[in-house]
Amino acid sequence: MIIKQDEGSSINDLRMNITPPFSDAPTLGHNRVMGASADTIWIGERARSLGFDLCGVVRAESFPELAQFEQWLGRGYTGEMKYLEDPRRRNPLLVREDLRSVIVCGLNYNTAHAYSVTAAARPQEGDPRGWISRYAWGSDYHEVMWEKLNALNDLVQERFPQGVHSRAYADTGPVAERVFAKHAGLGWLGKNTLLLNEALGSWFFLGVILSSLDLEPTLAAAEVPPVDLCGNCRQCLDACPTGALVEPYVMDARRCISYLTIELRGSIPHEHREAIGWQVYGCDICQDVCPFNREAPRTGNRRFQPRQVNSSESLLEPSLVWLAALNEEEFRAIFRGSAVKRTKWRGMVRNACIALGNAKLSRQNAAHRSAVAVLERLANSRELVIAESAQWALSRIL
Repeated sequence: MIIKQDEGSSINDLRMNITPPFSDAPTLGHNRVMGASADTIWIGERARSLGFDLCGVVRAESFPELAQFEQWLGRGYTGEMKYLEDPRRRNPLLVREDLRSVIVCGLNYNTAHAYSVTAAARPQEGDPRGWISRYAWGSDYHEVMWEKLNALNDLVQERFPQGVHSRAYADTGPVAERVFAKHAGLGWLGKNTLLLNEALGSWFFLGVILSSLDLEPTLAAAEVPPVDLCGNCRQCLDACPTGALVEPYVMDARRCISYLTIELRGSIPHEHREAIGWQVYGCDICQDVCPFNREAPRTGNRRFQPRQVNSSESLLEPSLVWLAALNEEEFRAIFRGSAVKRTKWRGMVRNACIALGNAKLSRQNAAHRSAVAVLERLANSRELVIAESAQWALSRIL
């Protein structure tokens, strides 16, 4: 579940229509290596030594889920994310002609802070706050994953120095990481379209190393990927404020709050504005309510802790007035080295305006005056998307 800017992708890109085949096979543990050779086991050990929580190996094949992607594209669920139409996403051999194996790694980013659904239920007093998706609180996860993946790749190159070609991707290329992860035995594709692991839940990033090595897969030929444990549960579908999960395992990205607040460059459609609530970057709700995340392990990685911007603001529940008032230079400086830069300054200010319109500020609230002042200034912005969003917010709090 990771990315890089040069491919124009985001964490939301990974949430596409993939309906997993069901199986009665026993669930595989996240360290299981029953079918693995000594080389595959060695790679898993090196991955864990570098701090990865999951690692598996799979041969590069055209798995059934990749074929289903074409149908999802045909429904128009990509919205403005046209890069998802790249045919290499359906055929991994188009990414590298010499591709034989895919090494998949997972890294836990779940920190010891309240989930968004819990935080949103608390009474807000004073300055209204916004929610930034959990994965973007700390350092840019692309960079964190790259460092670890490249370190693992270097170790693999040292072990196999003769004519080995490989490349690490941390959501940086046209690769369906979740599909490879599933078939490497790391989890199943849940109804919220994310990879779920019985032990870790879904709070982890995925990255891959595409290699010309013909490695023995983690799962033996007779083994199948972990069984889908979602069962009759539909908490993620029922909790989605915008109805983006149009059916189990199928997401209409155009309705997803992550897409609306990050990928969409124009105005947020009116029918979704109120449902967005206080969220200004991404959305965690379908993960918050997942039973497998109720007691998900927490990471001690300090790079995923909420970034402290100044003496009064951090990326954990930041002030909406503060976010809306940022100029472009301030935005770039504050979010340098952060995944939040993906939404760009216009997107963040637009999102903050929408969240302020949802804040239900009364005139008795001390923050009402400052919010109105910022919104009135933005309502005259030359940026039409910002001006229109600010005007909408004013119409709700004046």
